[in-house]
Amino acid sequence: MIETMDNLSFDELLKINCFSKNYDEQSHAAELLEWRYCCEINCVDIDESVLFAHHAKGCTVVAAKLCKNVVIFQNVTIGSNQRYNKTQSKWENIGNPILADGVIVADGAKVLGPIIIGENTVIGAGAIITKDIPPNSVAYGVNQYKPKSPDYDLVFSPNMISGEEIILVNAQRVEKFDQERN
Repeated sequence: MIETMDNLSFDELLKINCFSKNYDEQSHAAELLEWRYCCEINCVDIDESVLFAHHAKGCTVVAAKLCKNVVIFQNVTIGSNQRYNKTQSKWENIGNPILADGVIVADGAKVLGPIIIGENTVIGAGAIITKDIPPNSVAYGVNQYKPKSPDYDLVFSPNMISGEEIILVNAQRVEKFDQERN
């Protein structure tokens, strides 16, 4: 199968990378993901429902666990935050994040260390998170969070607006902007 991987889609390569029991296939799929999409995805445990927006472009995802319905946008880093204690000659803060069911990680966010992101939490664009975040939160900035409103989906929803609708709205906004400038 390795020689036929060159024509596989992102989703097909992701499935082999994350779920194949054949080390050579898995390794080749990982190489192709990195080469084509500039992403590394290496998880101890990943649910098949996990979604990567924009083909995980620019992502490094090294997680302990990604649970059901996690969504990860582009340029996200999920990984370790370990340090070596020279006085005690040992590593500390060892481990990678666990993202519970329904977590959304927006563009450019960093989620680092042996932390747990609670279910249905949204990690905002550009956030740097190195501490546990409780369920149903919005995390932002550096280790800041607040309760998430149950009335809104943020960043992603199963009922996503179409690209055509977004283009139409943006065209109307540009027209209004241009009229106000003249």
